[in-house]
Amino acid sequence: MTNPLLDTASLPRFTAITPEHIAPALDRVIGDHQAAVAEVLQAQPVSFANTWLPLERAETALDAVWSAISHLRNVADTPELRSAHATGQGRLVHHQMEVLQNRALYDVLVALTQSADFAQLPQADRIAVERAIRDFVLAGVALDPEARARFADISVELSALSTEFGSAVLDATEAWSEHVTQEAMLAGISPADMAMFRSAAQERDLPGWLVTLQQPSVMAVLTFAENRDLRARVYAASGTRASDQGPNAGEFDNSARIDRILELRREAALLLGFSDPVALSLAKKMASDAAEVISFLRDLGQRAKPAAAQDLADLQHFAAGLGIDDVQPWDVAFVSERLRQDRFAVDEQELRAFFPVEQVMAGWRALLHNLFGISLVERKDVELYHPDAQFHDVIDERGDIIAGLYLDLHARTGKRGGAWMADARPRLNDGEAITVPVAFMVCNFAPKSSDRPSLLSHSDVLTLLHETGHCLHHLFTRVDRPSIGGISGFEWDAVELPSQLLEDFAWDQSVLTGMSGHVETGQPLCADLFGKMLQARHFMAGMFVVRQVEFSLFDMFLHLGTMGSDPMEVLNAVRDEVAAIRPPEWHRFPHSFGHIFAGGYAAGYYSYLWAEVLAADGFARFAEAGLVDRATGELLRSEILERGATRTAADSFRAFRGRDPDPRAMLLRRGLAKADA
Repeated sequence: MTNPLLDTASLPRFTAITPEHIAPALDRVIGDHQAAVAEVLQAQPVSFANTWLPLERAETALDAVWSAISHLRNVADTPELRSAHATGQGRLVHHQMEVLQNRALYDVLVALTQSADFAQLPQADRIAVERAIRDFVLAGVALDPEARARFADISVELSALSTEFGSAVLDATEAWSEHVTQEAMLAGISPADMAMFRSAAQERDLPGWLVTLQQPSVMAVLTFAENRDLRARVYAASGTRASDQGPNAGEFDNSARIDRILELRREAALLLGFSDPVALSLAKKMASDAAEVISFLRDLGQRAKPAAAQDLADLQHFAAGLGIDDVQPWDVAFVSERLRQDRFAVDEQELRAFFPVEQVMAGWRALLHNLFGISLVERKDVELYHPDAQFHDVIDERGDIIAGLYLDLHARTGKRGGAWMADARPRLNDGEAITVPVAFMVCNFAPKSSDRPSLLSHSDVLTLLHETGHCLHHLFTRVDRPSIGGISGFEWDAVELPSQLLEDFAWDQSVLTGMSGHVETGQPLCADLFGKMLQARHFMAGMFVVRQVEFSLFDMFLHLGTMGSDPMEVLNAVRDEVAAIRPPEWHRFPHSFGHIFAGGYAAGYYSYLWAEVLAADGFARFAEAGLVDRATGELLRSEILERGATRTAADSFRAFRGRDPDPRAMLLRRGLAKADA
């Protein structure tokens, strides 16, 4: 039977894929890619069609195979899949380094840029080749043989360490739970969350309820549980995952991996002639250097810190009335929720009742249609990997299928935490193959239960729209070169522009009303409750911003090395400067900080705040036009979402906004400046 992974012209056949398919599939696509390289080197062509397109076809097939494997690893993990994935990843990275360090292939691409016809190529074709040449240089193609080999070895080892880091966090997350048999211990928890805990217990054939470290469970306890000791235990278990501390101390410890990752990143940067990993990271970003980023972060921290100090003082004062005289980190979410109810009459549990997941998704589809004229039509003939997953065709107003979207919304065992999008298939039109882009969109909302629908928080709605922005960046691309289409090749410190811009539609009354319908009455969110939400929008904003600044500065200084190499020492030094409230000494935030140790944000976590400047000012363009404005939606689509990396993010933003971004827009968005100032 044909290996299902090799049917790269179609959607992944998830139900047929087994771990045993991975090695032979990689044999095939890696071999095909090697053959394509060999043919180009033998022929020494000077035309784009004969030089670039054969390489791109082979690489696109390889990426399609690995995309399916990686997705399964993230959403349906098993020991067998994990092992096959780890072995395959090592092979893949080794092969990628062989290609990127092939000096003869590099010379062919350089010769292509110097050919007479190159300047006449479409912009996307020219930029794809130029970006590839840059990537060859950043992979060490110009190094001497010994240094080149060492850089390749570092890349392979770093890839394995990052995967191991993420696996340790997942294992630590699933290793801890607390079985509750006395309902009184869960006082304050909503019926929906109680149903979630009950379902978790039933999955393990346990009576009562089971509290886990999956994100919806942790947030339910920390925000609503009246039992302070329970909050403290959940906080400790979550905050010490994969470390030398906590209830599973040492069992999944990422300490040595963090040290080795930092050591190897520094060595790799030095080999390429960069002063540190930050300089290497910024070589492909908007920001010019570390000094610019640190100045941006410190300025933002200074603006937010007075508000954060006031936020904390308000919490401490209010907590005293609740009988909590010494506010600890595990009290913050609980006291904040009580204070928000007292100050704005906004009850998070009352609010969640208005957002059953089915109603939210119906309103979400309506928003996409109103902004961009697209419809999502679910297909039942697509093979899926779990009952939670769905597949939708993305259809334009002419009835044409322009893209595809997998949705996977709920938390479960074996699924990585957090929310993300990933490429399933790129847009491609190379004269032989024509494919539409397909994306995976993954969240970890509260799971459904047999007697209660999944109810979303307003924060969940923001997350949904955030990931939607990333997906649209991929799905709307009009660039036929996958390496620079959608989010691929887009400056990483601007990649959050579409995602954070889409978030702000969750603060529009018409949009939020359309996404709501009370779980019991079906009534949409009323104007009075929306008004209270709007009044509470900037509640605790100071503490949120300084926390993001804390994470961003920690990432920068850790990779700069100017504060030392011990993650906890660096983190404590940063907290001395910006933190409003400090976790206990035993807290181990770095050990589960997957963004920088198992994701793409190393020396780049500042991107969330950096891109928020663009997003806030970009959304202001919608506000000026009446918010859910189709013409502005089409402008966003044509000038940013369709363009990919065919021009700089700054140029795309200027084309959309008509000018450079206004930094005050972000301060207004966070309530750190007044509109009339």
